Amino acid sequence: MKWDEEKMEDQSGKVAIVTGSNTGIGYYMARALASKGASVIMACRDSEKAEISRLKILDEFPESEVSVSLLDLADLSSIEGFPERINLEGGRLDILINNAGVMIPPKSFTKDGFELQFGTNHLGHFALTGHLMPLLEATEGSRVVTVSSIAHNPGVIDFDDLNGERKRYNKWRLYSQSKIANLTFSLELARRLERAGSGVIAIASHPGYSATDLQRHSLFWRFLNPFVAMPAKKGAEATLYAATEREALEYPYWGPTGVIEMRGVTGRAKINQKAQDEMTARRLWEVSERLTGVRFLSDR
Repeated sequence: MKWDEEKMEDQSGKVAIVTGSNTGIGYYMARALASKGASVIMACRDSEKAEISRLKILDEFPESEVSVSLLDLADLSSIEGFPERINLEGGRLDILINNAGVMIPPKSFTKDGFELQFGTNHLGHFALTGHLMPLLEATEGSRVVTVSSIAHNPGVIDFDDLNGERKRYNKWRLYSQSKIANLTFSLELARRLERAGSGVIAIASHPGYSATDLQRHSLFWRFLNPFVAMPAKKGAEATLYAATEREALEYPYWGPTGVIEMRGVTGRAKINQKAQDEMTARRLWEVSERLTGVRFLSDR
């Protein structure tokens, strides 16, 4: 299968939220959806940068519908207030793309005291999905696409040290933990939606190795970007495929299919067995509910 955004079906009438869409692959997701007629909400922490990106999209596609809404995934109060800040015509939400993330920053924490990568990449999107679930449930055929990474493969969810405070801080270990949490969450979300008889679809994706601002904390990876990485526009394709194509419903995780999935055409991505462990997934869900205070699709 060779798929790119030019093959995307018309998205007119659909409403899409893309987190972290002022730059990188998120920007190209928002741009592509807007170009195909979707009403796109750019959910970003930096409203000024997002507004610049919004105007770039409108400059290319003057008839498109694109708006910006403030969302700080490192702040649970910002996430809680997000549904009230967005103006959704008709009360529908067709596509939620959980894309925003941080990678290997210096040791730091969210406003609520969580390690920044786990707190932003996983807990923030868990809470956001919960708060937006009523809108998703009210929209026929809606999808939640959560962006993971090939870095999920070495990841382990350390329930005894989720915030990396009991051991020596290892930013790569904690990044991988956040990314396997993303994939574990998406698979568990799909199971819970199915058990609930919901029409909402949960799918995951990854961008391979794409050149974006995500690598800003690593001189080594920034050096490699021009030689090894895919352009961000190409890196957005697997997520766009998962968000829009009917065939994407046949499999839970999409990404580039070249060597170690770093680049290449979109296809079925490999899922590490650890991410498929249902006991781990249930525990992660329960812990996430407790830490965020957001409960949805609960087993009890």
